[in-house]
Amino acid sequence: MKVALTVNDFLRRAGEVYPDRIGFVDEPDQPAPGWGSTTYCEMARRATAQAAGLDALGIAAGERVAMVSHNSARLLTSFFGVSGSGRVLVPINFRLVAEEIQFIIDHSGSRILLVDPELADSLASVKCERTLVIGADADSELMRFDTEPQPWVADEDATATINYTSGTTARPKGVQLTHRNLWVNATTFGWHLGVNDRDVYLHTLPQFHCNGWGMTYAVTGMGGQHIILRKIDGMEILRRIERHGVTLMCGAPAVLSMVLDAAQNWEGEIPGRAKVRVVVAGAPPPTRTIERIETELGWEFVQIYGLTETSPLLTINRSRAEFDALTPAARAQRLSRAGAPAIGISTSISGQDEVLARGNVVMDGYWNQPDQTAAAIHVVDDGLEWFHTGDGGTIDDDDHYLTITDRKKDVIISGGENVSSIEVEDAIFSHPEIDEVAVIGVPDERWGEAVMALIVVSPGSVLTEADVIAYTKTKLAGYKCPKRVEFRDSLARTATGKLQKFKLREAYWQGPTVGPK
Repeated sequence: MKVALTVNDFLRRAGEVYPDRIGFVDEPDQPAPGWGSTTYCEMARRATAQAAGLDALGIAAGERVAMVSHNSARLLTSFFGVSGSGRVLVPINFRLVAEEIQFIIDHSGSRILLVDPELADSLASVKCERTLVIGADADSELMRFDTEPQPWVADEDATATINYTSGTTARPKGVQLTHRNLWVNATTFGWHLGVNDRDVYLHTLPQFHCNGWGMTYAVTGMGGQHIILRKIDGMEILRRIERHGVTLMCGAPAVLSMVLDAAQNWEGEIPGRAKVRVVVAGAPPPTRTIERIETELGWEFVQIYGLTETSPLLTINRSRAEFDALTPAARAQRLSRAGAPAIGISTSISGQDEVLARGNVVMDGYWNQPDQTAAAIHVVDDGLEWFHTGDGGTIDDDDHYLTITDRKKDVIISGGENVSSIEVEDAIFSHPEIDEVAVIGVPDERWGEAVMALIVVSPGSVLTEADVIAYTKTKLAGYKCPKRVEFRDSLARTATGKLQKFKLREAYWQGPTVGPK
């Protein structure tokens, strides 16, 4: 027997096995009235009503529904109500500006756009066939409780979500993740983390970010409880952990820094000691930070490596029996590596030292970009098809643990978010007084990497660092804008005129870290 694997499996089980259990506690402080504490039975009912509402609005299976939202119970439910009814959810980074979001709406062909009330004014210029501001009025249009939705013939190879990632191009690429991709990622990730019905998961990771790395599905399927956190604040994270008994959370290294800073002013015992598992990805935090998570907070540190294109889990580094006798410092050193392949994943290093991966979590392709798909997934010398990550790395012969050494692509990972250096260069170069620009990532203790712009200005220009940063903020989301600007007389280039970014980066990665400004 073969039964299609779809995201419906997770919420259906939760609704059947844990109908009266509180499935989520919505963020209490948000511009639209939240959904409060809601049972899994009611969450499943609302997802079904959303599917019926999309029927009434004429949105057919396979068509796209975009949503720009901070973490919320509505977005969490839409992962099931939209995708689970055969439509395609397009969760969009709420930090993007109107022009960037317009590109995604147009490129994905989304017919409906749901906008967070806090963003409604700034995104008023974005055009879509139907735009709804998230809240009670949108609920009444999107949800039909008086009728059953049209049945969808489950197809595990159907696209469930399109997640836009900056990658290395000036325009983002739409990563097509199938129901099978998401199902396998959620179950294997949940298995490695030991997700169970006693877990309380705090949404410190943006839900739009590769669908919350799959925890939206894994925690639901096991009957754990979701605690929705709309905006990240170190002290508030500690409060929620204490109030709700949180046991699991995910995030970028910047989240760890915020919590460690807040812990210095926390009165009493740090909540979650010996109970919280914190999963980190985006860029490896400093070894000292990993050690402090154990010694100062008493939490378990877990590091993973992956990409949006891989749903995202490829490798995981969780403390194992062999690490038990080590000192916290030595254990932190072991945990600083990207980790061993997750179940069902094969990793390899190409002749050009690029990390390659195979597995059922690898995307179906880039939406409407066959050339980009072929460049990322193709057969190599062993006759097998591999996904090319664009990251450089090494694999330890003794335990097959992966270490990321550099990036083949000029992507800057700041606070867990991908920033395309090309995209930032294009925005800065549009200033009439700038003749040349190179954008690089430099080390930063808080964000992992900070965006830095090296600029050659036109003769007679009096541009300042503040001027350049302010100008860029009119073009791009704030997290993409440079935190530091340096002016140069010239930039290192090859004989053919290409920027030699490895030379531009060298001095910063060999010297002291750059602090945030």
